[in-house]
Amino acid sequence: MVNMADARSGYRFYGDLAVWWPLVSPPEEYAEEAAFAATVLGSASIPVRDVLELGSGGGHNAVHLKERFAMTLVDLSEEMLAMSRRLNPECDHRQGDMRSVRLGRTFDAVFVHDAVAYMTSEADLGLAVETAFVHCRPGGVAVFVPDDTAETFEAASHCGGSDDVNGRGARYLDWTWDPDPADTWTVTEYAFLLRDVDGSVRVVHETHRTGLFGREVWLRLLADAGFAPHAVIEETTENRTPRELFVGDRPPAATAG
Repeated sequence: MVNMADARSGYRFYGDLAVWWPLVSPPEEYAEEAAFAATVLGSASIPVRDVLELGSGGGHNAVHLKERFAMTLVDLSEEMLAMSRRLNPECDHRQGDMRSVRLGRTFDAVFVHDAVAYMTSEADLGLAVETAFVHCRPGGVAVFVPDDTAETFEAASHCGGSDDVNGRGARYLDWTWDPDPADTWTVTEYAFLLRDVDGSVRVVHETHRTGLFGREVWLRLLADAGFAPHAVIEETTENRTPRELFVGDRPPAATAG
């Protein structure tokens, strides 16, 4: 899936081209992975009802998660939030950077999907993890879903897209590789073919840079923030390598003796 969390403001596809998002990455394609994420979110030691999603994008996870949880959705892009409001009008939407946003309240769980990939330095990833900890209630859980880790990354290309009933259509090709395995980021070239209702077609090319970190780094940053960390391997029927989810349990509040 194509998804820059809080550094993605410079990318057109999360700005003026956000209206094409439902055709490039349709909401129904998120059903299975959202169901698995819901199971992990529900593993907290407290009942989970209120969930904060950081880097929520067009709301394609939330459209499934809201069936079980009350969702608060945070994204840097106002254009993506506008798309999500159409799909999830009952959810609370907030504009903010996952590295620094502070909502002044806590949640039973915090969910960060593949938007976390736009944290390209260990410092930025640590800030995103800290944001999750600050907003997580004692006994709650934070769940991060990076597309890859340094241990599992493989150069690859994918294509996809769909049409709507009005004649609009979108197709994409992505091509990802790692120019320098010694650093903490990879490159993806995206080519989008966008057909409007009048039949006109335009081509948009963008280069995205996304972060890549090892399992040890993820677990250490979660522990440094105050979580009890562990990893969970995704269960999926899709024809791809299962993702590794990183889970942080926030210790319960201490009780008076």
